[in-house]
Amino acid sequence: MHAHLVLLPGDGIGPEVTRAAVEVIKTAGSGFGLTFSFEEHKMGGCSYDAFGTPVTDETITACKNAHAVFLGAVGGYQWDSLPHHLKPEAALLRLRSELGLYTNIRPAKIYPALISSSSLKEEVLQGVDFVVLRELTGGIYFGKPREYSTDYGLNTMVYTRPEVERIARMAFTIARQRNLKVTSVDKANVLEVSQFWRNVVHEVHTEYSDVELHDMYVDNAAMQIVRNPRQFDVILTSNLFGDILSDIAGMITGSLGMLPSASLGSEHALYEPVHGSAPDIAGKNMANPLAAISSAAMLFTHTLKMQEAGYLIEEAVASVLAEGYRTADIHCEGCKLVTTTEMTGQVIRILNSLLVQKHVANVV
Repeated sequence: MHAHLVLLPGDGIGPEVTRAAVEVIKTAGSGFGLTFSFEEHKMGGCSYDAFGTPVTDETITACKNAHAVFLGAVGGYQWDSLPHHLKPEAALLRLRSELGLYTNIRPAKIYPALISSSSLKEEVLQGVDFVVLRELTGGIYFGKPREYSTDYGLNTMVYTRPEVERIARMAFTIARQRNLKVTSVDKANVLEVSQFWRNVVHEVHTEYSDVELHDMYVDNAAMQIVRNPRQFDVILTSNLFGDILSDIAGMITGSLGMLPSASLGSEHALYEPVHGSAPDIAGKNMANPLAAISSAAMLFTHTLKMQEAGYLIEEAVASVLAEGYRTADIHCEGCKLVTTTEMTGQVIRILNSLLVQKHVANVV
């Protein structure tokens, strides 16, 4: 089996964590008879500097022709003063829209070795494992009209029935693979668009009667994520609310450097770590590659349909953390401080060991 991936390393630490992910992808693939070809393109600030646009038509076309896309990070202070349509982040919105990536999946789970890294109490975090499903191509980020002047700013929050139905079906389908529980988050008490969202989600739910469905207002959801995160399994929500809640969920892990994500559509998929470009540490071999590596695990699970490979990558990450290896963002007293490349090497060391054990087990 062969897969063609487009790499968009981007800005700041993006190239460093992308290299780490590629090494792990190659290692895991070799253990399952899978080969890869990689095609690299510029996106974000580096694309603006080279071509005058944060993403070119050629890059979009390449992404559409790939089995999947892997993104590092985009942005940086040197591009903050650009017009909105030229900012590095504008490339993300265009990419999501052009590829039809309507579902963003962000896992939020605790590695036992990192339970003390969060600002939350250990008894609150014990056993936490949920995912946030954020609708990604609709809502206020894409709604029109939108404009601003010296006198006012205007954005439009709008959802259509097909947009809500497809993300709801994705949520219920994923819940069937987990613990059969969906919490739909909205603001139906004050927003008509949220009342519409709630109505459609409940209509779709009639097709998934085996899955438990609860509604929750977004302000309460933000509080509950830090008060009692164990109550959640799958959180389903809109673009704006999902953007906020998934970052709140990031506090559970203790560092955004630990959070992976997958953005999925009907035909295309993009994988990226949640963290930003961190320009202050770019090029210093200090970045935490584990979010990118875990994003690679999601690539195996969702696009390549090789759940065992994804599981082994996650097992390698957990084992490295259990052995005490830490990059600077998650370093603690008594831990072993390592660089980006050293952390990647440790993950690959354990992954290779797990692959050997798998091979021996299959032979026996």
